[in-house]
Amino acid sequence: MQTSSDRHEYPAHWEADVVLRDGGTARIRPITVDDAERLVSFYEQVSDESKYYRFFAPYPRLSAKDVHRFTHHDFVDRVGLAAAVGDDFIGTVRYDRIGAGGRPATGAEADEAEVAFLVQDAHQGRGVASALLEHIAAVARERGIRRFAAEVLPANTKMIKVFTDAGYRQKRSFEDGVVRLEFDLEPTDRSLAVQYAREQRAEARSVQRLLAPGAVAVIGTGRARGGVGRSILDNIRDGGFTGRLYAVNGALPEGRKELDGVPAFRSVRDIDGPVDLAVVAVPAERVPEVVAECGEHDVQGLVVISAGYAESGPEGRERQRALVRQARSHGMRIIGPNSFGVINTSPEVRLNASLAPDMPRAGRIGLFAQSGAIGVALLSRLHRRGGGVTGVTGLSTFVSSGNRADVSGNDVLQYWYEDADTDVALMYLESIGNPRKFTRLARRTAAAKPLVVVQGARHGAGPRGHAVRATQLPHATVSALLRQAGVIRVDTITELVDAGLLLARQPLPAGPRVAILGNSESLGLLTYDACLAEGLRPHPPQDLTTAASAADFHAALSRALADDSSDAVVVTAIPSVGEGSDGDAALAEALRSAAAEQPTKPVLVVHVELGGLAEALSAATSTAPQPGASGPAPKTGGTRTGERADPRTGADEGAEADGKGTPGPVPPPEGAHPIPAYPAAERAVRALAQAVAYGQWRRDAADPGKVPEYEDIDERGAAALIKGLLARGQGLTLTTDATCELLAAYGVHVHRALPAPTPDAAAAAARALGYPVALKATAPHLRHRADLGGVRLDLADEEQLRRAYAELTELFGSPEELRPVVQRMAPRGVDTVVRAVIDPAAGAVLSFGLAGAASQLLGDMAHRLIPVTDRDATSLVRSIRTAPLLFGWRGSAPVDTPALEELMLRVSRLVHDHPEVVAVTLEPVVVAPHGISVLGASVRLAPPPARDDQGPRTLPPTY
Repeated sequence: MQTSSDRHEYPAHWEADVVLRDGGTARIRPITVDDAERLVSFYEQVSDESKYYRFFAPYPRLSAKDVHRFTHHDFVDRVGLAAAVGDDFIGTVRYDRIGAGGRPATGAEADEAEVAFLVQDAHQGRGVASALLEHIAAVARERGIRRFAAEVLPANTKMIKVFTDAGYRQKRSFEDGVVRLEFDLEPTDRSLAVQYAREQRAEARSVQRLLAPGAVAVIGTGRARGGVGRSILDNIRDGGFTGRLYAVNGALPEGRKELDGVPAFRSVRDIDGPVDLAVVAVPAERVPEVVAECGEHDVQGLVVISAGYAESGPEGRERQRALVRQARSHGMRIIGPNSFGVINTSPEVRLNASLAPDMPRAGRIGLFAQSGAIGVALLSRLHRRGGGVTGVTGLSTFVSSGNRADVSGNDVLQYWYEDADTDVALMYLESIGNPRKFTRLARRTAAAKPLVVVQGARHGAGPRGHAVRATQLPHATVSALLRQAGVIRVDTITELVDAGLLLARQPLPAGPRVAILGNSESLGLLTYDACLAEGLRPHPPQDLTTAASAADFHAALSRALADDSSDAVVVTAIPSVGEGSDGDAALAEALRSAAAEQPTKPVLVVHVELGGLAEALSAATSTAPQPGASGPAPKTGGTRTGERADPRTGADEGAEADGKGTPGPVPPPEGAHPIPAYPAAERAVRALAQAVAYGQWRRDAADPGKVPEYEDIDERGAAALIKGLLARGQGLTLTTDATCELLAAYGVHVHRALPAPTPDAAAAAARALGYPVALKATAPHLRHRADLGGVRLDLADEEQLRRAYAELTELFGSPEELRPVVQRMAPRGVDTVVRAVIDPAAGAVLSFGLAGAASQLLGDMAHRLIPVTDRDATSLVRSIRTAPLLFGWRGSAPVDTPALEELMLRVSRLVHDHPEVVAVTLEPVVVAPHGISVLGASVRLAPPPARDDQGPRTLPPTY
């Protein structure tokens, strides 16, 4: 720790774990006086060339004076950070504040600092310097430094590239044989894009190391069959893992070298060769010893199956934190603990490091589940429906995160985004640790491939094993924000599978127009009604009658697909008496061939007890089982630590597989799409409606709109006002006058409301404002509740005003209780409410709805993330169920929605430009046929919350 002479206490909040370019981890922390020996050891391992580049001269060793200088910092004008793996430094960076002429300086008047790096040669190329630059820049901004300067030798091209690639605005000069770089530290769009791209590559690589290892060790494998570790070992072996597999059991007898043909060892340290992934299935109390051994052997990552962590209570939570700290100290990432395992069906990997006894069919769906039990259910459903109910569609990868102490859904999204083997991502989430980041990643992923999410624990606390930050937003708001980011939100795992199968097999519909055809009039009508209920535009069903042949279906489907007035086709089918499997096969072939002729529109089948048809429809998929392959892999079982016996995947006993447990691929016909089939019209149509909405989002995302600039906005004036107001306290609700002044700086003008504590004061206020006026009670229980009678409108003269004042006091109590105000009448229109709030988890959110109790009871509010674009504002106004009231419902005059949209854009700009504005409420906002009137407003200020989505890259903390 620092000595008492230092100007600031040790800044523990600067400590952070980061993922490096190769997927390993390091810890970045401030350098202190206790690091002297560590710094000397680090320097001794740096090459002479790197030392020369750092000091511009031969510098074989650090002097005592150097060591003192590089370890004694005041954490303001002199700061040093180190990147460490375990106890060893692998890179350092420091800045020194400078003034005019580059001389050392102190105080906020000097806003420039000189920065320098040194990275061990063995760790160069891992992105250490880039990560250190992000963190030292954030520290500098916190300490009032706005600009960095660096002097670099021209031959030091790697370091020059670190600076130039960072994305900051910079200036370069060359003098006396040295390149001088100067750059502003304010984040730019380019610097953030560079940071996010580096984050994506690093986190994707860290997951790839876990899912595509070259060598796997299963630690905790019993000598006899049964048990968690032995079951996983058998599953990896029987699944046909293409890499090296090892069994580890500390209780193995001396001299025993194998377990069922798998090389066996008493410790991972005894393995002769690298181990990329360790699957840990030992009791929780033994895990620290295992992790230490893995770290010594340079294992790259862990899948911890063991239970007994945060899900078991406070003691387990601390054990979980210690596990993550220990693993990260060795540069390892963790899936789990309490995980069900991971699966990768790629032919180059074929890894089933899970408790699922059968390797799933290979396919294009990525599956992530925080719950092991739900993961089992999803694997089972995909297996059953992929093998004989709706056509074959398999998995690319499966991750069960368990307590997600380290690797989370965000990391897996980073991997899936660039994974060429994954076309659709399905996620079961019980908590979202970093909603801002998840929303950002989801938006980017959804622009490339569908992302379907079902969220558990929607109406209560998340699982005990999950550490999540609190959110003030209701679940409906979070769901709306996810949909805005392109996420396909569903409510059940059945809907998750239904949507996933459609999106994995069929093209996206170009619109909501649906053709319906089939051999059952009743089933067609059910489908038609379901389409209307889901907001689709169905054509009247075409009844082919029960006498329809396969050729009739082919002709009808071909016509429907060729019809420019339809965007998708739903085929309904009931069994024909006496035809059996031959008729099913013929019908399936007819539908497949017709769909292949027009492959640009999705086709769905609603069937009634047609197992043979579903199997026949699956025959053209690229993941269908090869005939003549051997039977399924042997099933092994066991009991997981702290849990009941492990559930099974429910795999079909008769499913054909190749000799390694996975169906082999059969190429589909050119241009063919496997046709999904559903046992109920409602399920098929719901999946189609989700695909239609997602397709529309994709088209809208191509042109997201822009955040308008308004010339009358006084950003600097608002900033000065906010600074002065916040100087009075840490958090405050503004007075009416301050609220009006701040909003006016952004072009939002609030109608004056004058207090009326007496009838005479009310009359004087009305004379000042001008008649007609409104008299309102502003007591909390009456505010914005016109339905309770606390408002009198259109008071044309003093006599009416005094009469209304007497009525209100007679009905509701004394003026002190009512808090009456007088306000000039606004043009009649539709009363609405506009709100903005900064949520600690989700970020800044803009909300809109109609004012009044009915809308509040129905929860009829729409939400968008800030900053809001012009397209966002337009869609926000139209997103509420009561939106027709704004557009001339039942003969009423349409109101000025463009003015309403501009108001919302201005509020969005205010909150985005000034994160100290943590809450804004405008209620009511009366939208008239021409113009708007803001009749009530409140603003709350507070010190801006941390924006971890815009700071330097970090992993979630373990404390």
